[in-house]
Amino acid sequence: QVQLVESGGGLVQAGGSLRLSCAASGRSINTYFMGWFRQAPEKEREFVASIGWGGVVRSYADSVRGRFTISRDNAKNMVILQMNIVKPEDTAVYYCNAKQGPITATPEGYWGQGTQVTVSS
Repeated sequence: QVQLVESGGGLVQAGGSLRLSCAASGRSINTYFMGWFRQAPEKEREFVASIGWGGVVRSYADSVRGRFTISRDNAKNMVILQMNIVKPEDTAVYYCNAKQGPITATPEGYWGQGTQVTVSS
C-alpha cells in the first residue's frame, strides 16, 4: 500500500502561481497512475489532472488545461502539480491520488490528507 503526503498549498493572488508536491512512501509509484483531485466546500471531489507510469500520457480537466502541469519523478517517488494563472475558482483542498489502473473522473484509489489552496481575487 502506498502512502501519500501533499504539501505546497497556501494563499495566492489570482494570476499567480503555486507548486504542489506529493511525496509517496511505502511502495514505489512506478506501477501507479498518479493524479490530483480537488474538493471545494459543499462540492464533490473533482478530477484535476493525471499522469501515466512513464510520465508521457497526461490528462487534464478542461478547467485547468493550459494553466496547470502535472509531472512525476519516479526516482524520487514524487508527483508535482504546477499551477499557473490561478483563479479564485481554483480554491479547494487538493488531493494526491494513486491508482493501479488509469485514473478517471471517478475518485478511486489511494489518497493523501489534502492541502488547502486559496486564491484571492
